[in-house]
Amino acid sequence: MAKKSAVVKVRMESTAGTGYRYYKKKNPKNQTEKMKMRKYDPIARKHVIFEEKKMPPSKKN
Repeated sequence: MAKKSAVVKVRMESTAGTGYRYYKKKNPKNQTEKMKMRKYDPIARKHVIFEEKKMPPSKKN
């Protein structure tokens, strides 16, 4: 049986209100608070703060 990974995917959403998002990996055991990053938003055409948001539930068939 394979070992389950401690790393989870998180969604980083733009605070500019454009709806643009990045997806990152995070180890919640080491990093307990929500992530914030300054990255480029191509819709707003400038660097803005991206905050961690809840991931939608995955669809499994």
